[in-house]
Amino acid sequence: MQTASISIQAMREATAPQQFTAQFLPLEQVTRPNLRTSEAAHYLNRRPQTLRCWASLENGPLRPIRIGGLLAWPTAEIKALTGVPA
Repeated sequence: MQTASISIQAMREATAPQQFTAQFLPLEQVTRPNLRTSEAAHYLNRRPQTLRCWASLENGPLRPIRIGGLLAWPTAEIKALTGVPA
């Protein structure tokens, strides 16, 4: 009978949940008219919850568009706010 020797580190890596790492294009290359909250938060260097608060309280520098209960943030306004040429 053979037994396989597996290190503790290998077992941890095999059973650990996969980390999700979002990849974002540079803002200059984004051509879509609207961004999701997570994308807008990345480009504005804010947490997504901050943008949700802006939308709820209507007191932020941007106003989202509501599409079927979801928030869509205008790309042109984000570019203007960050100083990126449109």
